[in-house]
Amino acid sequence: MNNALKTLFLTVFALLTASVLSANAQTAATPPTNHWQTAATVGLTIARGNADTTLFALSVATERKITNDDLKLGADIIYGTSKIQGQGSSQETADSDRGFVQDNHSFTYRSYGYLRLEALHDGIADIQYRINIGPGMGYYLIKNKTLDLSIEGGPGFIKEKLDDYNEDYATLRAAEALHYQISAHAKLWETVEVLPQANDLDNYIVNAEIGVEAALNKSNKLALRSVLDDSFDNEPAAGRLKNDLKLITGITYKF
Repeated sequence: MNNALKTLFLTVFALLTASVLSANAQTAATPPTNHWQTAATVGLTIARGNADTTLFALSVATERKITNDDLKLGADIIYGTSKIQGQGSSQETADSDRGFVQDNHSFTYRSYGYLRLEALHDGIADIQYRINIGPGMGYYLIKNKTLDLSIEGGPGFIKEKLDDYNEDYATLRAAEALHYQISAHAKLWETVEVLPQANDLDNYIVNAEIGVEAALNKSNKLALRSVLDDSFDNEPAAGRLKNDLKLITGITYKF
C-alpha cells in the first residue's frame, strides 16, 4: 500500500483510539453534547466444502459534536479469499481499505461549512491509492430529532494511482445524506456522492450507501447492521469493471 495512504490510515486509527480514551476518561460533569460516540462493526463469512471462502469486514466510526462543530472520522477494511477444491491456491476476492475525516462547522442552525479528507485502496479494482480532499458548504433541508436530510458540495482535488498510472486533477463534489430514526432501537440511513473531474465530466465517480441498524439489547450498545455499498467509476483501471457492489452484515458495538 502507498506510504501516504498508510499514514492516513494510521492517523485515522490513532484518532479513533484517542476518542475512545477520551470517552472513557469523562466524568458525570462532562456535558453530554461534548463527547465522542464510537461504533465498531465486525462482519465475517466463512464457507468450507467444494469452495473455501472467507470474507472479513471491519469498520470503526466516531463522531464528536460540540457547540459549532461536528467532527467525524471513520475507517474500514474488507478482505476476502476463495479457493475451489482441486484448482490451485486461494485467490483474493476483496482487498480494500478506506479512511476519512470530515469536520462540519455550523454557521446557522441549518447551514455549515466542511473540510473533508478521504483515502482509498482497493487491490481488486487496481486502485493503488486514491486521495480526495476538499472544502465545501452544506445545508440541512430537514433537521429534527427523527429525520435529517442534508446536501453539500464544493471543489476538491484527487490524487490517484490506478494500476501503474498516476493522475492528479481538480474535482467537484455534490452529495446528500439522510438519517431516519425509525424507533428508539432502529435507524436507517443513505448517502450519495458524485465526484466529476472539473475539466472532463466524462471522468466521474459515484459512491452510494444505504444501511439499516437494529439494536440487540435495551441499552442499544449492541446492534445488527446491514449496509449496501455501491461504487461506480466511469473510467476505471484497465481491464476492470466500472461498478462494485457490496452487501455487508455484521455486529456493531457502541461505546
